[in-house]
Amino acid sequence: MQTSTSPLVLRGISSMATKAILADLTQVYQAETGVAVQIESVGGVDAAKRVQAGEAFDVVLLASDAIDRLIASGHVLADSRSDWVRSPVAMAVQAGAAHPDIGTEAALKAAVLASPSLGFSTGPSGVYLNQLLARWGIAEQVTPRMVVPPPGTPVGTLVARGEVALGFQQLSELIALPGIEVLGTLPPEVAYITIFSSGIAQVMAHDAARVQAVQAFLKFLASADVEDVKRRQGMDWL
Repeated sequence: MQTSTSPLVLRGISSMATKAILADLTQVYQAETGVAVQIESVGGVDAAKRVQAGEAFDVVLLASDAIDRLIASGHVLADSRSDWVRSPVAMAVQAGAAHPDIGTEAALKAAVLASPSLGFSTGPSGVYLNQLLARWGIAEQVTPRMVVPPPGTPVGTLVARGEVALGFQQLSELIALPGIEVLGTLPPEVAYITIFSSGIAQVMAHDAARVQAVQAFLKFLASADVEDVKRRQGMDWL
């Protein structure tokens, strides 16, 4: 049990898309405040399931639509949502592979049709890309070539291994992976940006001191002071 002299440690859960940036930001936050924030990063779907199961987290950091669903189900406090970062969907190929033209919607569609295999995630980027394939009318043609990695495994890892020729995921999940080359973000006509939000878990709402501590951390995440950290991780400040 925490005593009045014990250092405060906040516990959170996030999707893999923000794992790297949260590692940086929590380190900065602890250095500035003395408050440790331990974030476990897993697949977004699994993270939401664990929150819904009542696991004891102080803060939840997921895509905005996932946070909204957790608010609607009563697992995240309704007035605690804070949008703190956004990340575009990008594409990558194995290091040394040819770079297809992806500068326009038509070029991207042609690259998708020509690719022997495609890597999508189960997160927001994968949901959007499946919708895009349907809109283009090529979903049935392309689906047999789609590879979805296990939860928590970046698409870029499969690209680096040569298991996927063209991978799509949040730029933040591709930018620092070895063995791949990032082609860029989706062309303007079909660009997609995921907004990531945070919220206070309902299961911890009875502890006023912890709620106040989480609020301070969320204010830090959304502040202009950490804009440079976000940009280095391929994300934009909100």
